[in-house]
Amino acid sequence: MNPQPGIRFTGLRAWWVQRVSAVGMLLFVFFLLYSFRVHPPQTHSQWREWVAQPAISLAFGLFFAALLAHMWVGIRDVLLDYARPASIRSACLALVAVGLLILAIWLLRVLLHLQA
Repeated sequence: MNPQPGIRFTGLRAWWVQRVSAVGMLLFVFFLLYSFRVHPPQTHSQWREWVAQPAISLAFGLFFAALLAHMWVGIRDVLLDYARPASIRSACLALVAVGLLILAIWLLRVLLHLQA
């Protein structure tokens, strides 16, 4: 039985979320390393202009979405396996979900602020 009916990353689907998000994050890191090697920002304003580009902002947004999904599946699996009793497990899952949601809102706010 899934303790969070609205979030159904279980079994094979959770496995795929973890693998796809890990590959996506790794590709983004390679992109960052390449970008910084070819044309590294020298000042804060150059960094901000670079991140404010729509494609780069979108890439950062996708990276953080993958990171948050990866974190949710991993932490959720650990809590489902080791948090006992069920009431403590449910409370921990709720706290993690709220924490990740707050992080997502904050990251979205930062990325949108760069566009202004």
